Amino acid sequence: MTEEEIYGVSRYLTNLFSFIILFGGLIGHVIDILVFTSSRRFRNRPSAFFLTIESIVNSVQLIISFSSRIAISGFDDDLTRTSIVWCKLRSAIASSCTLISFTIVCFAAINQYLSTSYQSYLKTLSTLNLAHYLTGIAIIIWSLHGILFLIFMDNKSTVKCVVISDGFLAYVTYIYYLILTGFLPMIIMSVFAILASYNIRAIVRSHIPIFRRRIDQQLTSMIIARVAFSVIITLPYVLFRVYSLQSQMLRNGSVSPTIADLIGAIVFALFYLNFSVCSITVL
Repeated sequence: MTEEEIYGVSRYLTNLFSFIILFGGLIGHVIDILVFTSSRRFRNRPSAFFLTIESIVNSVQLIISFSSRIAISGFDDDLTRTSIVWCKLRSAIASSCTLISFTIVCFAAINQYLSTSYQSYLKTLSTLNLAHYLTGIAIIIWSLHGILFLIFMDNKSTVKCVVISDGFLAYVTYIYYLILTGFLPMIIMSVFAILASYNIRAIVRSHIPIFRRRIDQQLTSMIIARVAFSVIITLPYVLFRVYSLQSQMLRNGSVSPTIADLIGAIVFALFYLNFSVCSITVL
């Protein structure tokens, strides 16, 4: 294939995946929010609260990220290149939503481990008030973290919206992508999801009422499926972003820009499935 054909394929895939992920994800998140907030069996459950907040944050992420992508690929209208305000604001909101979403999933996995534990002192840590408190802290911290992107993203000196500080570029490459949105949340959510699954096996053999056991099993299954899906599709994205930013730091790349665009279209589509997947429908 010629570079022009590859570029055409990457644009087609970007448009197709963007529409599917955006509208499919928003519909699914609305269903999640309605179920978790209206159903009596979920209403006072901390894990259900975390999943509700995740759906809200992911909806914002989808609207911000994919409305922009559709405008770029479908209409050749890239506001991140023409508007410095949108360049900075989009980066700040997207980064904050990404970190909040991953943090909330980690909280949900940890809480489900605590709530299904056979040790009473661990169960007492699983409360709705604590869930509200932790969620508020996460939103504040990661929103403040987004200010860094307001400061260090710019589109004046290049043809696109990029990081203008070498120091911040190194931070984004090795801390933000590799650790904060990469291995740290993947390890935390995986460990506690596995521990929660062991607890559920013990609950099945316990004398806990059947109704409560079923709710715990359902929530644990949702969280385990959510965690497994997240880990599988996040790793390729993290590796690709590190490669892309490393190439920017070194001012070169071993892969042609056209091929990189095609790989990027596929990897980004997979990653943003993270924000369109819905807890109710993922099972």
